[in-house]
Formats: sequence, structure tokens, C-alpha cells
Amino acid sequence: MIAIQESTLLRAEKISMEFVSRYGFLGRHQHRVRALDSVDLEIQRGETLGIVGESGCGKTTLGRCLIRLITPTAGRIVLDGVEILALDASALRHLRREMQMVFQNPFSSLNPRMKVDDLVAEPLRTHTDLAGGALEERVEELLVEVGLGAEHMKRHPHQLSGGQAQRVALSRALALSPKFLVLDEPTSALDVSVQAQIINLLSQLQERHGLTYLFISHDLSVVRHISDRIAVMYLGQIVELASSDAIFNSPQHPYTQALISSTPVPDPDSGRERIILEGNVPSPANPPAGCRFHTRCPYVMDICRRQEPKAHAVGEGHWAACHLLDKAPSDSVIDLQLIN
Repeated sequence: MIAIQESTLLRAEKISMEFVSRYGFLGRHQHRVRALDSVDLEIQRGETLGIVGESGCGKTTLGRCLIRLITPTAGRIVLDGVEILALDASALRHLRREMQMVFQNPFSSLNPRMKVDDLVAEPLRTHTDLAGGALEERVEELLVEVGLGAEHMKRHPHQLSGGQAQRVALSRALALSPKFLVLDEPTSALDVSVQAQIINLLSQLQERHGLTYLFISHDLSVVRHISDRIAVMYLGQIVELASSDAIFNSPQHPYTQALISSTPVPDPDSGRERIILEGNVPSPANPPAGCRFHTRCPYVMDICRRQEPKAHAVGEGHWAACHLLDKAPSDSVIDLQLIN
């Protein structure tokens, strides 16, 4: 059970998500994929929690579960005191005002037949009584806030650049003044210069409106820039959780160390050694026993193949799940590269 704090906006306990597909004659056989396995998470008001990991580790599935775009197989999610998995359709529809999502590809989330003003006005028409001139004025305010103007209101999505389309998606997500935003790789489809503009815009909007972000990305440099804390995921589980500085300056899990070592650095003479992981990520349909990372871990031990590791506190607010940490005091930070 996660400790409850007054500053906590969202708390997730033992979230699991299993997808089932049927095959064979009359669909008699089932194929089960466990995308998430007992994930615990806590997000504080006004913070940005980054989620990183390889493709297929469950980042997007976790984000969608947290705002109940999909309903997890098991677990409990509490948003600002409301247990959202217990809500019926009517109550959940009302709560949609409090939580929104910005998707990776803005063109896939914007109806190509609708103009920008109608796209941004859609949630306002659905959840508020605004109409006529007041609605149009509110739409223009939202577009101006994300760096667009009245000249964009009558354009269709195909008439926008990638950065402009993502700004429209942001303005629509902000229309109902939500508390919590899930940002699913919102900059990965954009040019580097536009990425910087969107990241700065997200920071400004967070400060202005007191927003709380779950920022999903595979770009570690972007996550480091925007996140207060970072959770590292591997094969449906969180293997390390700490502040952004702690993750990059003192990674404790072997997988986190490998991720950090793969980040490009501006100094080619820095002498930093890259950690090359062998093998491929196992299938979530048939995850390995014990520690899920043991098939690729350079420090694997016999216990790793048999027993799933527990999360250890290795510093203030710093948690990692690794059997190597059993050798260290619970309140100390260690260098895994010194353990063999």
C-alpha cells in the first residue's frame, strides 16, 4: 500500500493490464499479453513525472490506464480523492474535465474534416454551456495561449505544421482547465527546434495553471529537462524511481545504467563507457521468471532467475528493484558497476 500524502494528486496501486486475443477454430485458444504487472505509482500536485523505457515496456498503456482510456485488469487508481475505477460511465464523463491526454502524433488525434476552431470548441460544447460569441472568444484565448492566433481558427489540420498541430492538441486538452495531463511522447514527431518550443511551452503552461504532468518519452535528454522525477520501466514494471538528478547522476538499476549510457553527450572526449545490452527484450506474452531483466543483465546471479526482486530504498525518494541491492544497507546509494 502506498503512503497517502496531502500533496498527492494521483495514486495508483498494483495496476495490471492484460490484453487477451483469441485464435484457432471458433476462437477456442487465448493469447494473453501482460502489458503491466503490479505497478505502484504516486504523482504529486504540480510535478512532472517522466516515464522512460524501451518501446513495448508499457509506458503508453500505463498512461492510458491512469486516466481510464482503457480499464486495467486489476488495481486501484485514486485521482484527487476519487477512485476512478469505481465510477460508472456518467460519473467518469464528468471527471474527464480533470484529466486529459496529448498524443504522440497530433494529426492522428485531430479530425481532418474539422477546422481548428471546431476542434478546440468540441470539449467546451460537450462539457460547458458556452455558445456563440463567448465560445468563439474562449477558443481564440486558448489558441493565443499556446502560441497560435485567430488566423489559424479556420484552417484544417492538413494546413498546419507539426508544431502547430501539437499546439492545437494542447489547446484542446487545456480547454476544460484539467488538473492532470498525460503527455504521450508529445515532441517525438517534431523537429528538434520545434521540440524545444513545445517543451518550453509545456513548462510555461504548468507554471501558469498549476498543472501536473505524466510525461512519457524515449528521449532521455528531453525527459531530464522537463521532469522532476523519473520512473524507469522494463517489461511492464517500474524498476527504478527517483528524482531526475538522481537517475542521471547515480543510476542504481543495471537497466537504468544502460539507458543513461546510451544518451548522446556533446563532448566526444568525455570518456564515458557505453553499456551494450545483449539479446532482445523478452515477450510480455511470456516474461521470464524471477527478475525480468535477468536475460540481459551483465550482473545476473542465480537468485535473479528464480525470485522477483523487491524495491529497495537507496536514497531519499530513490527506489530500485534489484537483487544486487540486497548487499547494500537500505539507506545507502551504491554503484552497481562495483559489484560483480
